[in-house]
Amino acid sequence: MSEQAKFLEGNLFRHISVMSLTASVGLMAIFFVDFVDMIFISMLGKAELAAAVGYAGAILFFTSSFGIGMSIAGGALVARALGEGDEDKARRLTTNALLYGVIFGGIFAAVVWNFLEPLTALIGATGATQDLAVLYLSIIIPSLPLLMIGMMGGAILRAYGDARRAMMATIWGGLANAVLDPILIFGFDLELTGAALASVAARVTIAAVALLPIIKHHGGIDRPTPAHAMKDLIPVLAIAVPAILTQLATPIGQAYVTRAMAEFGELAVAGMAVVSRLTPLSFAVIFALSGALGPIIGQNFGARQHGRVKQAFNDGLLFIAIYVVFAATVLFFLRGPIIALFQAEGIGLELILLFCGPLALAFFFNGVIFVANSAFNNLGHPFYSTWINWGRHTLGTIPFVIGGGYLFGAPGILIGQAVGGVVFAAIAWGLARKVIAREAAVEDLPADEHFKRQSRLLNLFNFRR
Repeated sequence: MSEQAKFLEGNLFRHISVMSLTASVGLMAIFFVDFVDMIFISMLGKAELAAAVGYAGAILFFTSSFGIGMSIAGGALVARALGEGDEDKARRLTTNALLYGVIFGGIFAAVVWNFLEPLTALIGATGATQDLAVLYLSIIIPSLPLLMIGMMGGAILRAYGDARRAMMATIWGGLANAVLDPILIFGFDLELTGAALASVAARVTIAAVALLPIIKHHGGIDRPTPAHAMKDLIPVLAIAVPAILTQLATPIGQAYVTRAMAEFGELAVAGMAVVSRLTPLSFAVIFALSGALGPIIGQNFGARQHGRVKQAFNDGLLFIAIYVVFAATVLFFLRGPIIALFQAEGIGLELILLFCGPLALAFFFNGVIFVANSAFNNLGHPFYSTWINWGRHTLGTIPFVIGGGYLFGAPGILIGQAVGGVVFAAIAWGLARKVIAREAAVEDLPADEHFKRQSRLLNLFNFRR
């Protein structure tokens, strides 16, 4: 057993709690800075700036989802190699996963940057608001390769069980952003441009702080070679392609919601932008769980400990239930100060009240989908995650949003979006249980052979170790 494989023994609920809570501290640092960005921009007293950030947020969510997909691939492959006890393989996969992250991230950023105007128009931005959103995005988008290094570095650190250093990378990034935001927005009077430049500086910081511990404490990084890069291309793509497709479903669904909300005016979009900032800040622990659970499942799957895989899945659901009730209660009691902080009024105030009320409890069902997707990605069924997420953000979003908007106006859009999540959470839960049971039934196969047998993409390329 590799000394780096820390999750093969011990209490699984404790592992999940420690990994999720420590990872969430780092995520909260980033989400809190986004939240503070929104406060600063609201203080400028220009509705079009807040709306521009709302539209830009949908595009940034789209690009960040690409990075999440690549980080899922890197983390899953490294965790499984560690579970197998092969630290040389883990180091090689770390090197090549990061290499491909930078290459693919640069290509993706170039494509998005060249289509910023049609993309912002597609989600409903017009006039001066669209111009501001494009300006903001044109500064941030080129830094996507840096974000890829930071996100993938954090996932690899978590694969080694080093949640603390993964957390510190995002904390330092958040601090850099928090310090630079008021200086650039107010001190240099750069407004939206200042917020964008501060975000770029944060990405530089996260990349550097995530990469250094891998080099110093976890086997380092090999010198890339064409032979090793080609050897690892297919296993990286086998998880990354469906994981990226899975992650892209969320911002596309959110973009549709943003466009639907735009029909109710800039105050509605600005109110939804506040909700969009509150959601990850309030539920950072759940977002962190989706990344923290992967290495736990991956290491135990690599070691063929299927009983612990099933227990990790169940403990993940229990952890979600406990946390969502806690977070929803806190939001309910803070709804007054939140409304005052953003000087919300009209329809924007209604949306914030709705989110800080019963709607927050519905995030449990998003958490179920996160846990199920983590199981699919680490058990050799990444395309299951793709179908679940696309179903949730198309069939589970569009008709429900249309119906909710028709019946209840702008609040109905958020209600419809939440109701659709309930349906697909039930589907994801049932499918994940079947996958876990199926894996346990064929434990006579080596884990790597099992992964090759189940992954359609690996079969397509006829991959062999």
